[in-house]
Formats: sequence, structure tokens, C-alpha cells
Amino acid sequence: MSFFPKIVFQYEVEEYLTKVFRNKELITALGTQEAENKYQSLLSHLSHPPAFTTVRVNTHLASVKHVKKLLFEEIQKQFKGLCVPVLEHPKLQDVLLIPVIGPRRDLKKHASEVIVGAQCGYAVLRGAHVYVPGIVSTSRFVKAGDLVSVYSDIEGKCKRGAKEFDGVKVFLGNGISEFSRSEIFSSSGPLKGLGIRMIEPVYLSPSFDNVLPSHLFLQNLPSVVVSHILNPQPGEKILDMCAAPGGKTTHLATLMHDQGEVIAMDKIANKVKKIKHNAELLQLNCIKAFCYDGTKALSVEKREDKQEGPPFLPESFDRILLDAPCSGMGQRPNMAYSSTLKEVTSYQPLQRKLFTVAVKLLKPGGVLVYSTCTITLSENEEQVAWALKSFPCLQLHPQEPHIGGEGMKGAGLSLDQLKLLQRFDPSAVTLQGMDINSLQDSREDDLISLANKDCIGFFIAKFIKSNSK
Repeated sequence: MSFFPKIVFQYEVEEYLTKVFRNKELITALGTQEAENKYQSLLSHLSHPPAFTTVRVNTHLASVKHVKKLLFEEIQKQFKGLCVPVLEHPKLQDVLLIPVIGPRRDLKKHASEVIVGAQCGYAVLRGAHVYVPGIVSTSRFVKAGDLVSVYSDIEGKCKRGAKEFDGVKVFLGNGISEFSRSEIFSSSGPLKGLGIRMIEPVYLSPSFDNVLPSHLFLQNLPSVVVSHILNPQPGEKILDMCAAPGGKTTHLATLMHDQGEVIAMDKIANKVKKIKHNAELLQLNCIKAFCYDGTKALSVEKREDKQEGPPFLPESFDRILLDAPCSGMGQRPNMAYSSTLKEVTSYQPLQRKLFTVAVKLLKPGGVLVYSTCTITLSENEEQVAWALKSFPCLQLHPQEPHIGGEGMKGAGLSLDQLKLLQRFDPSAVTLQGMDINSLQDSREDDLISLANKDCIGFFIAKFIKSNSK
């Protein structure tokens, strides 16, 4: 049952997506009505947060059982004794799942309002408090200690410092203001720090601000699956081509027991700092992060023997992860997608440049995993069809674990090929809320099944490079 309106796209993007999800192959397989129902269901899911918060345990430092106990105690403290379970995932042995309670429809709205930006709003829906930089406007007389209702300006039309806003806004819940209006918007006032402490969020998820920072990494479920599928082994040389902020990088290093070498690249310097920070926080020493453009990572000349960083010689890596820059349409929650059609369609050529470099950098017999957090065919199944045609040395390979659905029809791939792909499609499950009573009545197996389906939109393909030239 939808609590928020469906995600809104720019007109050209909506037309583009409608054609994608009504393609001939799909209509032939499902029928017009079923294809349409799935598409509309997907649009509803995208505007809502996933049904579970997923955290990855840093097994390099602690056992899952130990962290689970600490996390359960922390959640009880945050939720004032409310007994919300922490579940271990049976196929992802370093993953803990926390059910999200909500949407809570009976919350009283207060006269004092705070408007936050869309990105801040999405973070609140996934358990965050409101920090001062995310606040766009407040009611005229808001004081520190006031009870306020928090709304998201999903279209980005509220002017900073406005005293009232009548545009499209979505209710996120209630909180207590840490500052007065004049402090929030004063040029000499606080620019950072906690602005609103959420006490009645529409979706009740734990806050992970400074919670077991060396032991936990907040990560979407499919993002954890990716590293398990690459399956790095101790002593190997691994490349994470587009690595920021380092969730998958640090996971790869952990799976290798911090033995071997994980090269992480990103072309934005501040993002590389984030990778290094996360590696340090999780106490992983085999990660080497470089600020470098992945499309230029192949060396055409002989390297210096002592050169650690990019560019690299052909066939330098045992395994490569290409978690490619993408249109990001699978991210949840997202109520208004602002990118233009030109921006959406710009990713396919970039992904192909990166992919071409990855194939050349991979050793014969090596593994290449390609992934995106988007829902389009052009960035997912079409890329697989292109890769198989362009690189005869590549073969699709089964994925383990395989907990998402198979690939989507429409790119001309065979049924056997589609079964080897993994597409996480939130519309595979009915959109439903969760209250504490229904949670306590649910079987653990059913909750795990729901967590596997009601997550972000995501795509994974695994290739092996044959030994023959």
C-alpha cells in the first residue's frame, strides 16, 4: 500500500522508461497488463524506503554474533525498549538485517514546520537525524527545544530561509529542534551539527551515527552481494575500478582476510579520501586507493618496476569489480528524479569505455563483475549483450549467492543467459508496511525473503575471461 506518491520523472525520462518497461520481448512474455502492473508497482516502490536496514559486519575485527548482540542492545536503547529483532542473513554470513517499522500513519503534525532538502529527507526516511546543512527553511518562530514537523522539499523549490512554503512537500515525521531559526540561518551561526533530533519518524529505522563505526558498515543488500559474487581470495590482486566511498572495497579486503592487494580507484580526490578513511576505520591494510580516471587505467608503455598505482599493464589483475557510474534510478527512497534524458543516456558509453579497459586489465581465467544501481536495460542487460558480442574471450558465469531475480527481457539475450544475471527488482514483492504486531507474527524465513526482494533496484553480471587469446 503506497504511503507516498509514485516517483516523478522529467517528461522525456518518463517516456523513455515507459518504452523500456513495455518493450516487445517483455510484452510477449508477460502480456500488456502484467508488464504495466509491474512497472507501476516499481514506480511506487522507488518512492518508499526498503523494508530492511542492512548492515555488513566487519568480520576482520569481530564475530557476527558479538556485533549482533551489541547492535540489538543499541536498537533497544534507541527505540526505548521496543523489541525489534536483528536477523542474520542465511546466505550472506556477514550481513545483519533490521526490519523497518512503518509507515506510521497516526503521527500528529505540529504547527511549527521545518523543510529539508530532498537528499536530507531520504536519509531521514532511512533512520538519520536532520543536520543543519540539510535544513532549507523553518517556521517564523522556531526555538531550540520546540517540537517541529519535518517535511521534504522533493522538487527543490523552497527558497533557503523562507518562513513558509506551500510547494510540494512530504511529511517525514516529528522531531525536536536543537537550534532557533535565527541560529540556523545566521551567517555566524552553526553550519554543521545536529539540527533536528527525530523522535517520531514516519519510518522507524535505527540511527547509525557513531554506532560501532569500526564494526559495522551501512550498505544496501545487493551491494553486499556483489563482493561475495566476485569472491576474492587471499593473496590475489583485485581492482575496484570506481570504488568510492569504499563499501565494496573494504568488503573485498575483508573477504580476503586482508591478505593480498585491493587497488581502489576514483577520479574525485575527496571521494578517494573517503575510501582511505573507511579502510583506516575498519583497520584494513591491503587497500591502496588512487585518484585516477578508470577509463585511462590501461598502460600503453612499460611501467617502472616500483610503480604501485595506475595506469596498469594488461592482464594485471586476478579479479576486477566494475561497479559502474550509472543513472542511479534504483536508489530508494526517491520521490522526484531530477536528471534529464541526456544525462540518463550519457552513462552507457562511459560504462563501455570502463568495461573495455577492465577486460584488458584482467588476467586470462580471471573474474569480472559488472554492477549498477539502476533499472534501465541500456545500462544493464544491453551492456551484457554488447560485451558478449564485443569480447569473445568473455563468458557469462553463474552467480553465488543468487538471491535476486533473473535479468529482464528486452536486450535479445537468451533465457539461459538471463538466468545467469541477477536483477534486484523491488516490484517483485507487494509494497507493504510493517508494524510491531505484524513483525512479531512473521516467520523469520518470510522476513528474510522480504529483505531479499524489497531492497534497492540493482543489477549484477559475472564474467570469466577465457585462457585462449
